[in-house]
Order: sequence, then C-alpha cells, then structure tokens
Amino acid sequence: MSSSPAPETATAEPRRISSLFGNVELVIVIMLGIVSVVTAYASFQAALYGSKMESFYAQSTRLTAEAESAYLEGNQQYVQDSATLARLLELEVEMSATDPVIAQLATEKHELLSFVSVSDELAAAIAWADTENEADPDFYTPPQNDDAYLESLFGGWSTLNDDAAEATQNGDEANTFGDRLTLNTVLFAVSLFLLGVAAVLKSRRAQYALIGVSTAIFIGGLALTVTIPFVSL
Repeated sequence: MSSSPAPETATAEPRRISSLFGNVELVIVIMLGIVSVVTAYASFQAALYGSKMESFYAQSTRLTAEAESAYLEGNQQYVQDSATLARLLELEVEMSATDPVIAQLATEKHELLSFVSVSDELAAAIAWADTENEADPDFYTPPQNDDAYLESLFGGWSTLNDDAAEATQNGDEANTFGDRLTLNTVLFAVSLFLLGVAAVLKSRRAQYALIGVSTAIFIGGLALTVTIPFVSL
C-alpha cells in the first residue's frame, strides 16, 4: 500500500511564500523595480502634459490674435455702414424736397450710394428695419440692430474667441494634470529613497518600518496617478 505525498506538497507552498517575504532584500528589490517603473510612467506623462499645455496655449494665442483681427475688421465695416446709413437718411430727406431738381439729384445720389456702398447684409438689415418701423412707428429701429447683420460682421470673431477660450481652458487643464503628476513623481522619489535606506539597514524591524512607510507613500501616489487621464503622443 503506497503512501500519499500530499501533506508534504501542501506545506511546501506556504514555506515558499514565507521564505519569499522573509527575504527582506528581495522584497526591497521588487518594490524598487515597481516604484521605478511607475515613477518613469508618471514622469513621462507629466512631460506629455507639459507639451500639450504649450500646444494649447500657443493655439489660444493664435486664435486670440485672429479673433481680434476679425473684430477690428467687423467693427470697421460697422462704422462705415453707420456713415452710409446716415448719408442715406440725409438723401431721403432731400428726395422729399419741393424743388424737383434737388429731389431728382438726391434720388440719383441715393441710388448710386446704395449700389456702391450697401452690401447684401446691410440691404437685408435695412429691409428688416423698414418692416419693424412700419409695425411700430413710435419707436425707431436702426438697421444695424438686425441680428443677422451683426452675425455677418462679428460671427467670425465670436467663433474664434470661443475657440481661443476653449484652448486656454484645455491648456489650464493640461497644466493642472502635469503639476499633479510632478507632485506624484516627488512622492515616488521619496518612496524610492526610503527603500534605498531600508536596503542598507541591519535591523529587520527598521527595514520593515521603512518598507511599510514607503509602500504607503507609493500606494497614495499611485492612487492619485491613476485618476489622471492617460495622454498619448
């Protein structure tokens, strides 16, 4: 009748685990490897976020400059249209003069000015204002209050300005994530330092104490790191 080696096999595995954790130097080496890899990851991600931040801020600066240019262009056209509208109103008054020569001359000037200086957007705004003024004669509505007209002049500026603000916000966010990763890298460096000190100590109790503190710092930094979104090249 053969005997079973099961009891020896069952006790072999706990002995191996006990031997593994009893070898403090091996535990320290494993921890050093793990913390070093995570430190490298955090440093790399911090560098990428720094690059993203610079890219977003550069984009924001460019868009802001384009927005200012678009606003100045729209405002210049707005001022020019204001002068055109004022002149058209003067001519309309002259067109109703009792002197037929003055009225005819004013009509010709009005037609020429409308043809040369009135854009399609301004013409539509004038038509809109005429409708509004006919509906409410007691209140004068200027053509330049037309939303469609204002959109044609300042819509590009508004879009570029919003894009610039979004780019700035993205840059701020990347900067925040980069700073947090840099802080986590410092925590990992402290963890590595404590593990290095533990490796040269002779007292087991002191070694386990430093390993415990180092592990706690590492876990805390790791928990903070995994909450930061991964960014690729």
